[in-house]
Amino acid sequence: MSLSQSPRELQFEVNGMLFSAQEWGASGQLPVLALHGWLDNSASFFALAPQLNNLHIVAVDLAGHGRSEHRPGQMAYTPWDDINDLLAIADQLGWERFAFLGHSRGAIISTLTAGAFPERVLCLGLVEGLLPEPGLPEDAPVQLAKAIGGLRSQLQKSPSIYPDINVAIKARERGMFPLGYEAARALTERGVVAQGGGFSWSTDPRLLAPSILRLSREQLSAFVNNISAPVKLLLATEGLPKLYTNYLQQVAKFPHINYELLEGGHHLHMEQQVVVVAQKLNEFFAEFIASDVWKK
Repeated sequence: MSLSQSPRELQFEVNGMLFSAQEWGASGQLPVLALHGWLDNSASFFALAPQLNNLHIVAVDLAGHGRSEHRPGQMAYTPWDDINDLLAIADQLGWERFAFLGHSRGAIISTLTAGAFPERVLCLGLVEGLLPEPGLPEDAPVQLAKAIGGLRSQLQKSPSIYPDINVAIKARERGMFPLGYEAARALTERGVVAQGGGFSWSTDPRLLAPSILRLSREQLSAFVNNISAPVKLLLATEGLPKLYTNYLQQVAKFPHINYELLEGGHHLHMEQQVVVVAQKLNEFFAEFIASDVWKK
Protein backbone atom coordinates (compact mmCIF):
# COMPACT_ATOMS: atom_id res chain seq x y z
CA MET A 1 0.00 0.00 0.00
CA SER A 2 1.41 3.39 -0.96
CA LEU A 3 1.46 6.33 1.39
CA SER A 4 -0.94 9.25 1.17
CA GLN A 5 0.14 11.90 -1.32
CA SER A 6 -0.60 14.74 1.12
CA PRO A 7 1.54 14.82 4.27
CA ARG A 8 0.26 15.90 7.67
CA GLU A 9 1.97 18.71 9.57
CA LEU A 10 3.53 17.93 12.96
CA GLN A 11 5.29 20.01 15.60
CA PHE A 12 7.60 18.98 18.42
CA GLU A 13 8.93 21.03 21.31
CA VAL A 14 12.24 19.54 22.40
CA ASN A 15 15.41 20.93 23.97
CA GLY A 16 13.79 24.37 24.25
CA MET A 17 13.06 24.64 20.52
CA LEU A 18 10.06 24.15 18.25
CA PHE A 19 10.51 21.73 15.35
CA SER A 20 8.20 21.28 12.38
CA ALA A 21 7.81 18.06 10.42
CA GLN A 22 5.72 16.33 7.77
CA GLU A 23 4.20 12.89 8.22
CA TRP A 24 3.20 10.14 5.79
CA GLY A 25 1.82 6.74 6.73
CA ALA A 26 0.44 5.58 10.06
CA SER A 27 1.22 3.94 13.36
CA GLY A 28 1.87 0.21 12.98
CA GLN A 29 4.03 0.65 9.90
CA LEU A 30 7.84 0.73 10.06
CA PRO A 31 8.76 3.98 11.91
CA VAL A 32 11.13 6.13 9.85
CA LEU A 33 12.77 9.48 10.59
CA ALA A 34 13.50 11.22 7.27
CA LEU A 35 16.32 13.80 7.28
CA HIS A 36 16.96 16.32 4.52
CA GLY A 37 20.25 17.80 3.34
CA TRP A 38 22.11 21.01 4.14
CA LEU A 39 20.03 24.16 3.41
CA ASP A 40 17.08 21.98 2.30
CA ASN A 41 14.00 21.06 4.36
CA SER A 42 11.47 18.26 4.81
CA ALA A 43 9.96 18.99 1.37
CA SER A 44 13.04 17.12 0.13
CA PHE A 45 10.81 14.01 0.36
CA PHE A 46 7.76 15.42 -1.46
CA ALA A 47 8.25 13.13 -4.47
CA LEU A 48 9.81 10.10 -2.78
CA ALA A 49 7.71 9.55 0.36
CA PRO A 50 4.38 8.94 -1.48
CA GLN A 51 6.08 6.16 -3.48
CA LEU A 52 7.39 4.25 -0.47
CA ASN A 53 5.36 1.36 0.91
CA ASN A 54 4.37 0.41 4.47
CA LEU A 55 6.42 3.12 6.17
CA HIS A 56 5.39 5.60 8.86
CA ILE A 57 7.59 8.51 7.79
CA VAL A 58 8.20 11.62 9.85
CA ALA A 59 10.33 14.06 7.85
CA VAL A 60 11.79 16.69 10.17
CA ASP A 61 12.83 20.24 9.36
CA LEU A 62 16.18 20.17 11.13
CA ALA A 63 17.11 23.09 13.39
CA GLY A 64 17.57 26.30 11.41
CA HIS A 65 15.86 24.85 8.32
CA GLY A 66 12.37 25.06 6.84
CA ARG A 67 9.77 25.90 9.48
CA SER A 68 11.79 24.84 12.53
CA GLU A 69 13.30 27.39 14.90
CA HIS A 70 16.86 28.66 14.76
CA ARG A 71 19.32 27.78 17.48
CA PRO A 72 19.49 30.55 20.11
CA GLY A 73 22.20 33.19 20.47
CA GLN A 74 25.39 32.55 18.53
CA MET A 75 25.24 28.76 18.72
CA ALA A 76 26.86 26.82 15.91
CA TYR A 77 25.08 24.06 14.02
CA THR A 78 26.62 20.65 14.62
CA PRO A 79 25.49 17.10 13.85
CA TRP A 80 25.88 16.31 17.56
CA ASP A 81 23.13 18.75 18.50
CA ASP A 82 20.97 17.45 15.63
CA ILE A 83 21.35 13.89 16.93
CA ASN A 84 20.28 14.99 20.41
CA ASP A 85 17.22 16.73 18.94
CA LEU A 86 16.25 13.73 16.83
CA LEU A 87 16.46 11.27 19.69
CA ALA A 88 14.18 13.58 21.71
CA ILE A 89 11.72 13.73 18.79
CA ALA A 90 11.76 9.94 18.51
CA ASP A 91 11.06 9.75 22.23
CA GLN A 92 8.05 12.05 21.83
CA LEU A 93 6.78 9.81 19.04
CA GLY A 94 7.16 6.81 21.34
CA TRP A 95 9.71 5.25 19.00
CA GLU A 96 12.23 3.25 21.01
CA ARG A 97 13.65 1.85 17.77
CA PHE A 98 13.27 3.35 14.32
CA ALA A 99 14.73 3.50 10.83
CA PHE A 100 16.35 6.41 9.00
CA LEU A 101 15.82 7.77 5.51
CA GLY A 102 18.49 10.40 4.93
CA HIS A 103 19.73 12.57 2.09
CA SER A 104 23.17 14.24 2.01
CA ARG A 105 23.75 15.89 5.41
CA GLY A 106 20.70 14.04 6.67
CA ALA A 107 22.32 10.76 5.61
CA ILE A 108 25.49 11.76 7.47
CA ILE A 109 23.51 12.50 10.64
CA SER A 110 21.75 9.15 10.23
CA THR A 111 25.08 7.33 9.96
CA LEU A 112 26.56 9.03 13.02
CA THR A 113 23.42 8.31 15.05
CA ALA A 114 23.42 4.64 14.05
CA GLY A 115 27.07 4.37 15.04
CA ALA A 116 26.60 6.05 18.41
CA PHE A 117 23.23 4.47 19.26
CA PRO A 118 23.12 1.15 17.37
CA GLU A 119 20.50 -0.21 19.77
CA ARG A 120 17.96 2.40 18.58
CA VAL A 121 18.39 2.24 14.80
CA LEU A 122 16.65 -0.54 12.85
CA CYS A 123 17.95 0.13 9.33
CA LEU A 124 19.20 2.99 7.16
CA GLY A 125 18.12 4.02 3.68
CA LEU A 126 20.65 6.64 2.57
CA VAL A 127 20.79 8.82 -0.55
CA GLU A 128 23.98 10.63 -1.51
CA GLY A 129 25.59 10.74 1.92
CA LEU A 130 27.47 8.63 4.44
CA LEU A 131 30.19 10.58 6.25
CA PRO A 132 31.34 14.21 6.41
CA GLU A 133 34.72 15.28 5.08
CA PRO A 134 37.44 14.19 7.51
CA GLY A 135 39.92 16.59 9.08
CA LEU A 136 43.48 16.33 10.29
CA PRO A 137 44.03 16.61 14.07
CA GLU A 138 46.68 19.28 13.59
CA ASP A 139 44.19 21.47 11.70
CA ALA A 140 41.73 21.65 14.62
CA PRO A 141 42.86 25.06 15.97
CA VAL A 142 42.59 26.72 12.56
CA GLN A 143 39.24 25.02 11.93
CA LEU A 144 37.83 26.34 15.20
CA ALA A 145 39.04 29.87 14.43
CA LYS A 146 37.45 29.75 10.97
CA ALA A 147 34.18 28.49 12.40
CA ILE A 148 33.87 31.18 15.06
CA GLY A 149 34.92 33.85 12.59
CA GLY A 150 32.31 32.55 10.16
CA LEU A 151 29.57 32.63 12.77
CA ARG A 152 30.36 36.22 13.69
CA SER A 153 30.52 37.22 10.03
CA GLN A 154 27.16 35.63 9.13
CA LEU A 155 25.43 37.48 11.95
CA GLN A 156 26.45 40.80 10.36
CA LYS A 157 24.98 40.05 6.93
CA SER A 158 21.61 41.24 5.66
CA PRO A 159 19.35 38.56 4.14
CA SER A 160 18.69 38.42 0.41
CA ILE A 161 15.13 39.51 -0.37
CA TYR A 162 13.37 38.32 -3.53
CA PRO A 163 10.50 40.43 -4.93
CA ASP A 164 8.29 37.35 -5.46
CA ILE A 165 8.48 33.63 -4.84
CA ASN A 166 9.17 32.77 -8.48
CA VAL A 167 12.45 34.69 -8.33
CA ALA A 168 13.37 32.72 -5.19
CA ILE A 169 12.52 29.45 -6.96
CA LYS A 170 14.78 30.41 -9.87
CA ALA A 171 17.60 31.17 -7.42
CA ARG A 172 17.12 27.76 -5.79
CA GLU A 173 17.29 26.08 -9.20
CA ARG A 174 20.79 27.50 -9.62
CA GLY A 175 22.20 26.27 -6.30
CA MET A 176 25.45 24.35 -5.75
CA PHE A 177 23.58 21.25 -6.93
CA PRO A 178 21.19 22.47 -9.68
CA LEU A 179 17.53 21.46 -9.34
CA GLY A 180 14.58 21.08 -11.70
CA TYR A 181 11.68 23.50 -11.29
CA GLU A 182 9.33 21.22 -9.33
CA ALA A 183 12.03 20.20 -6.85
CA ALA A 184 13.16 23.80 -6.42
CA ARG A 185 9.57 24.96 -5.93
CA ALA A 186 8.89 22.35 -3.22
CA LEU A 187 11.97 23.36 -1.22
CA THR A 188 11.40 27.09 -1.76
CA GLU A 189 7.73 27.14 -0.74
CA ARG A 190 8.65 25.56 2.59
CA GLY A 191 11.93 27.43 2.92
CA VAL A 192 10.99 31.13 2.64
CA VAL A 193 9.38 33.73 4.89
CA ALA A 194 7.71 37.01 3.98
CA GLN A 195 10.07 39.93 4.59
CA GLY A 196 10.53 43.49 3.35
CA GLY A 197 7.71 43.29 0.83
CA GLY A 198 9.15 40.10 -0.66
CA PHE A 199 10.60 36.78 0.46
CA SER A 200 13.83 35.70 2.15
CA TRP A 201 15.12 32.27 3.10
CA SER A 202 13.98 30.93 6.46
CA THR A 203 17.29 29.06 6.74
CA ASP A 204 19.59 30.31 9.49
CA PRO A 205 22.62 31.97 7.80
CA ARG A 206 24.85 30.53 10.55
CA LEU A 207 24.55 27.22 8.68
CA LEU A 208 26.92 28.76 6.12
CA ALA A 209 29.73 29.03 8.68
CA PRO A 210 32.50 26.39 8.59
CA SER A 211 32.21 23.36 10.86
CA ILE A 212 33.43 23.79 14.43
CA LEU A 213 35.27 20.47 14.31
CA ARG A 214 36.14 17.92 11.64
CA LEU A 215 36.61 14.40 12.95
CA SER A 216 39.58 12.40 11.69
CA ARG A 217 39.13 9.62 9.16
CA GLU A 218 39.80 7.09 11.93
CA GLN A 219 37.12 8.58 14.17
CA LEU A 220 34.56 8.62 11.36
CA SER A 221 35.38 5.02 10.48
CA ALA A 222 34.69 4.06 14.10
CA PHE A 223 31.11 5.33 13.73
CA VAL A 224 30.48 3.32 10.55
CA ASN A 225 32.10 0.20 11.94
CA ASN A 226 29.84 0.38 15.00
CA ILE A 227 26.64 0.27 12.92
CA SER A 228 24.78 -3.01 13.40
CA ALA A 229 21.72 -2.12 11.28
CA PRO A 230 21.34 -2.98 7.58
CA VAL A 231 22.34 -0.09 5.30
CA LYS A 232 21.36 0.72 1.72
CA LEU A 233 23.26 3.66 0.18
CA LEU A 234 22.23 5.09 -3.18
CA LEU A 235 24.79 7.31 -4.92
CA ALA A 236 24.48 9.39 -8.09
CA THR A 237 26.84 9.45 -11.05
CA GLU A 238 26.72 13.26 -11.11
CA GLY A 239 26.68 13.63 -7.32
CA LEU A 240 29.23 12.99 -4.57
CA PRO A 241 31.31 10.41 -6.49
CA LYS A 242 31.94 13.07 -9.12
CA LEU A 243 32.52 15.89 -6.63
CA TYR A 244 35.00 14.05 -4.40
CA THR A 245 38.04 12.10 -5.59
CA ASN A 246 38.07 8.42 -4.59
CA TYR A 247 34.63 8.68 -2.96
CA LEU A 248 33.54 5.21 -4.07
CA GLN A 249 36.84 3.71 -2.94
CA GLN A 250 36.32 5.19 0.52
CA VAL A 251 32.78 3.81 0.73
CA ALA A 252 33.99 0.39 -0.44
CA LYS A 253 36.26 0.16 2.63
CA PHE A 254 33.13 -0.65 4.65
CA PRO A 255 31.94 -4.06 3.40
CA HIS A 256 28.71 -3.91 5.44
CA ILE A 257 27.57 -0.78 3.55
CA ASN A 258 25.48 -1.97 0.62
CA TYR A 259 25.86 0.80 -1.96
CA GLU A 260 24.67 1.25 -5.53
CA LEU A 261 25.49 3.87 -8.15
CA LEU A 262 22.52 5.27 -10.08
CA GLU A 263 22.26 7.71 -12.97
CA GLY A 264 21.42 11.24 -11.83
CA GLY A 265 22.49 14.20 -9.75
CA HIS A 266 22.79 14.90 -6.03
CA HIS A 267 19.01 15.39 -5.61
CA LEU A 268 18.02 12.36 -7.69
CA HIS A 269 15.36 11.47 -5.08
CA MET A 270 13.50 14.67 -6.07
CA GLU A 271 13.92 14.50 -9.82
CA GLN A 272 12.83 12.12 -12.58
CA GLN A 273 15.04 9.37 -11.13
CA VAL A 274 12.77 9.23 -8.05
CA VAL A 275 10.95 6.18 -9.49
CA VAL A 276 14.17 4.16 -9.52
CA VAL A 277 15.19 5.47 -6.10
CA ALA A 278 11.79 4.45 -4.68
CA GLN A 279 12.07 1.00 -6.25
CA LYS A 280 15.50 0.40 -4.69
CA LEU A 281 14.40 1.64 -1.27
CA ASN A 282 11.12 -0.31 -1.37
CA GLU A 283 13.10 -3.49 -2.04
CA PHE A 284 15.44 -2.70 0.86
CA PHE A 285 12.77 -1.77 3.39
CA ALA A 286 10.44 -4.63 2.31
CA GLU A 287 13.12 -7.21 3.07
CA PHE A 288 13.63 -5.72 6.51
CA ILE A 289 9.89 -5.40 7.22
CA ALA A 290 9.33 -9.03 6.25
CA SER A 291 11.90 -10.14 8.84
CA ASP A 292 9.64 -8.90 11.68
CA VAL A 293 12.80 -7.98 13.62
CA TRP A 294 11.51 -4.43 14.04
CA LYS A 295 8.42 -5.59 15.93
CA LYS A 296 10.40 -7.27 18.71
